[in-house]
Amino acid sequence: MTVNRNDVIGALKTVFDPEIPVNIWDMGLVYDIKIDDDNIKIIMTLTSPTCPMMDELVAQVQQAVERVADGASVDVNLVWEPAWGLSRMSDEARVELDLISGGW
Repeated sequence: MTVNRNDVIGALKTVFDPEIPVNIWDMGLVYDIKIDDDNIKIIMTLTSPTCPMMDELVAQVQQAVERVADGASVDVNLVWEPAWGLSRMSDEARVELDLISGGW
């Protein structure tokens, strides 16, 4: 397997929450990436457990990572603890959403 963490992060940056114009990586929705022999495991959350796009977003993550997985299996685990918060967002996401000046 030749996939590495940067490949996976690049794939994750192609997935966007349809309600927020920022990718899930910069939103801080991905808590962990584990890559071992033949498996890539993504541990992630969403901004709300009542997100109507939950199934679609998980499927998009699965498909995006599979494109770079080099034959490895991909498991996406959705978790709710710890709860997502604005502090998990990247500086780029904060600028995009105008949160630097205290927006949200």
